[in-house]
Amino acid sequence: MRIAFMGTPDFAVATLDALVEAGHDIAAVYTQPPRRAGRGKALQPTPVHLRAEALGLDVRHPLTLRGADEQAAFAALALDVAVVAAYGLILPVPVLEAPRRGCLNVHGSLLPRWRGAAPVQRAILAGDDETGVGIMQMEKGLDTGPVRLEGRVRVDHKTAGALTGELAALGAKLMVRVLAHPDDFAAIPQPTDGITYAAKIEKAEARIDFAQDAAQVERHIRAFNPAPGAFFEHGGERIQILAASIETADGRPGEVTDDMLCIACGSGTIRPLLVKRAGRGAMPTPDLLRGFAIPKGTILA
Repeated sequence: MRIAFMGTPDFAVATLDALVEAGHDIAAVYTQPPRRAGRGKALQPTPVHLRAEALGLDVRHPLTLRGADEQAAFAALALDVAVVAAYGLILPVPVLEAPRRGCLNVHGSLLPRWRGAAPVQRAILAGDDETGVGIMQMEKGLDTGPVRLEGRVRVDHKTAGALTGELAALGAKLMVRVLAHPDDFAAIPQPTDGITYAAKIEKAEARIDFAQDAAQVERHIRAFNPAPGAFFEHGGERIQILAASIETADGRPGEVTDDMLCIACGSGTIRPLLVKRAGRGAMPTPDLLRGFAIPKGTILA
């Protein structure tokens, strides 16, 4: 098929690679514009931008698709279908309707649960046992379109990073299956019950609330790994916890209950296993404590 691919983060790269490997004609790749990042604040192309350039594909990064000129340029591609994966821009109706078979989206949840921007993190935070990825026929509403095919995975004790990678690989395979035989996969309307929304992750959410029970705190840590990183503050520094186990001990919420950084929660305790100081790499907790004492009895926030 003649396809426009529309995606931005690492999650989308697997689908782009799968489309190329399957032999589809990628007429253009749309992605978010480069953003300033890093210490030097240099412009950084998106992961999809970098991969598309490496593949020798035409890359476009408009700020919006609402303008008549951009919509005309998109329509001029004469597409069979547009494939969308975490693009990050709203597709206006003229864009949705331009391809002969419309626009198909790789969405990282079992719709209608977790419509919206951060389905993987919200599934972990909510303690869902299972999540998945669906191939959705896009329409005007936010993730409201009918689903053509979906796959399921266990959440288990995965981080957001690990779960995102698993869903990305599965979504790529499902998209290739649907495109190979599109008429074999009927568009099934989403149920009208069980709708939840996965709001965009705000950096302020990453601060750990030790008043929550230990199971919630541990999920919080996994949901924000690798970004933005669940953290507490001590000694004027922000310390991220990247992995932790759940234990039982008595103490006030936020109290360090031993000399190896076991931290009391609203109920139960957590023991950080992997941590990170600002500007440094991840390290086991004993390595942190050798150069950054957090004694028993300290109250963390």
